[in-house]
Amino acid sequence: MPGPALTDTGLETVLVFRHGMDLPDFASFPLLDDPHGRELIAAYYRDHLRIAAELGAAIVLETPTWRANPDWGARQGYDHEALDRINQDAVAFVRGVADEFADVPVTVSGNLGPRGDAYAPEDVPTAEDSQRYHEAQIASFVAAGADRVTVLTITHAAEAVGIVRAAAAAEIPVVVSFTTETDGRLPSGQGLLDAVAEVDAATGAAALFYGINCAHPDHFSSALHAGDARTARIQLLRANASRMSHAELDESEELDDGDPDELAGQYRALLEAHPHLQILGGCCGTDPRHLHAIGRSCV
Repeated sequence: MPGPALTDTGLETVLVFRHGMDLPDFASFPLLDDPHGRELIAAYYRDHLRIAAELGAAIVLETPTWRANPDWGARQGYDHEALDRINQDAVAFVRGVADEFADVPVTVSGNLGPRGDAYAPEDVPTAEDSQRYHEAQIASFVAAGADRVTVLTITHAAEAVGIVRAAAAAEIPVVVSFTTETDGRLPSGQGLLDAVAEVDAATGAAALFYGINCAHPDHFSSALHAGDARTARIQLLRANASRMSHAELDESEELDDGDPDELAGQYRALLEAHPHLQILGGCCGTDPRHLHAIGRSCV
């Protein structure tokens, strides 16, 4: 069995705290329309690709489009046509950077985010509303030739069901990544494994697999149970460097980047207990330093 693949880390962390960029609503996609911002994002991907090349690992690169959906896009001045353009451009852009590293196996994933606030979700969309809402962004990724779509930081099972159905209708593989609070449960209060089971039951297990992102291993490790078929469906891990809660992170003005080596050790322990975790990267507070430590420890 090949070793784990890598994925990228905290793009917004790098842009805000390493480069001093202003990202209203934590939206990085508008930077693709700015030459300087575009080069910063390209440099971010190149840093991750160099790590994959050094370690002989495959890598999944997510497009910088977590906020490029209708509600959040409108706040940045992007209408439907502009969002279709930027989502398609994001796929082509990432693939172009990846082509600079011909020896690295790269999967380009069109990245979606939740309709609402991933840190403080209030409105809970139905599966039907979610399917209608996200299908346009998914269609843009399909038109641009993305290899798959991945939705990060999902807080409710119903929204995940709609996204999986939209991706299935568009005939593109889909990965669903949930976030958890410090108690290992979704912000909705539902248990992580119960959410996986609910989405699989409602969609005929159509998701390629599931993931966990935007939470520290201390928060969710106890929610994973070896030998449980629901746990085995979780293959993507993009943990936070910080042990802070979502509420604390949302209010923090200083970077908490933790200890890359400590985080890598926690990844290694998780991988030994749960070898189905096969795509490893990072989320808030992480950057290429963390990925390098994780890669050296786990790949």
